[in-house]
Amino acid sequence: MGKVAAKIKVMPDSPEIDLDALQERLESALPEGAKINGVEREEVAFGLVALYPTVIVPDGSGGTETVEENFDDVEGVESVGVENVGRI
Repeated sequence: MGKVAAKIKVMPDSPEIDLDALQERLESALPEGAKINGVEREEVAFGLVALYPTVIVPDGSGGTETVEENFDDVEGVESVGVENVGRI
């Protein structure tokens, strides 16, 4: 079975949020078998910085839906959206 890499846009709910702590909470929220393979940061507007973790998940595990749901439940997350998906 292959793997899928997904670049996910995570918007914090405030510009004052500690991005390092938010990144750790995202890593803790990953479902079994998933892992983060790097995180990019991009300033969006007015001091707000979006996180773009690249998440690797097994191909047969229902895609990124569980990851998105788990990330959406993390404290400090305003929104979650998949930017790009590809098989590796």
